[in-house]
Amino acid sequence: MGKLLDKYFPVEFRIIMGWVLVLIGIVVIIPLTSFGIWKGLPSAPLGVVVLDKTVPNMDFQEHQSLHWLLNNLKYTKSDGSPYDPSEDYFGFFPGKNESYQIKDFSNLKASEEERLVRDNQLFYFADTYGVYENDLKEVPLEAPSKKIYGGMDHSDLGILKAALDNEKDVVIEFNNIASPTPKAVRREFENLTDIKWTGWITRYFDELDTVVNQEIPEWLIHGYIRQHGGDWYFKGSGMVFLHEDGQIEVLVFGDDFQNDVPKILTMPAYQQQFKIPEIVNYPYWIDLMLVSRDYEVVSYYDLKPTDQGLEKMRNWGIPRYFPAVVVKSNGKGKVYYFAGDFADNPIQTHAYHYYGIAKLWRMFLTAEDISQRNSFFWNFYHPLMSSILEDCHERNQQ
Repeated sequence: MGKLLDKYFPVEFRIIMGWVLVLIGIVVIIPLTSFGIWKGLPSAPLGVVVLDKTVPNMDFQEHQSLHWLLNNLKYTKSDGSPYDPSEDYFGFFPGKNESYQIKDFSNLKASEEERLVRDNQLFYFADTYGVYENDLKEVPLEAPSKKIYGGMDHSDLGILKAALDNEKDVVIEFNNIASPTPKAVRREFENLTDIKWTGWITRYFDELDTVVNQEIPEWLIHGYIRQHGGDWYFKGSGMVFLHEDGQIEVLVFGDDFQNDVPKILTMPAYQQQFKIPEIVNYPYWIDLMLVSRDYEVVSYYDLKPTDQGLEKMRNWGIPRYFPAVVVKSNGKGKVYYFAGDFADNPIQTHAYHYYGIAKLWRMFLTAEDISQRNSFFWNFYHPLMSSILEDCHERNQQ
């Protein structure tokens, strides 16, 4: 029998076929098993209200990762249906040929606001930066772009206040109270939440040399030159700081700070509670916030500044460390603030029907990887928000 096998099915052929069968198992059997397990898990209703005014196109990128997470974890709307990122939010709704609709909290009657707060358990303020004329054009104009819609307003504050008064869970993240939110609205927000904006936002650039990196905005370069004189001489990676009064400052990697990328650091107790790693790279937009002592700092940013960089930061009024994630109890509810554009993740909305998919992705995308934006989602945002949603659901079942 062995000779017959060797004659018609050489050893090499059998080895190749063995690998083919293994690949079939990986490509077909494992996904089918994962889908079957996910399908068999029970779903649970969880009312989540999302505000997103920054929806320039139908990617819904500023909130779609939250909807993906809700669906992957099988949290449903009250009628048992999944969350749809194109419909289940309040804010700006883009259409075709530069058309759009606005469906936000200002459209609600008093009775509708009451019902909205009563029937939902978590309120997520994703982004109120807004949409500008250039956002809707296929070929953006070079002239400054006018705002079409955006900024936190009093109707948003009304829902926020009602959610806090009713001890609901509230999650707020960058950008909700920076420009173009009016200062009067911001002050009211700060009084409601005990969270104060320093006026600074910052972002990491992997290359400051404009010959190499042409994505650095012209207005930023011209603004810096106008304020400081000379020229934009920077090379290599760095942090650009922008203040609401127009001030622009730059820290250069090596000279001013030593962490190659801004790090989010989490203390051991919170690593366990939220299932997040000790260190995660975060090379995106950050707002520098001050919080009251009622808040616990879950995670914080660290640039590891040099003595020179630390002196510059002090002169600009920027703290050595600044919070990334904070939380405080509010009666039966909790209030969270994410000082970064955390929900802005390019996730494929249709691929949530698989159990264990997060563990699979974390095998390929490490917390240190900044080459793929999804790395932050799988290593930090996914476990963080999963823990928050699970905790919210459990408390509302008691």
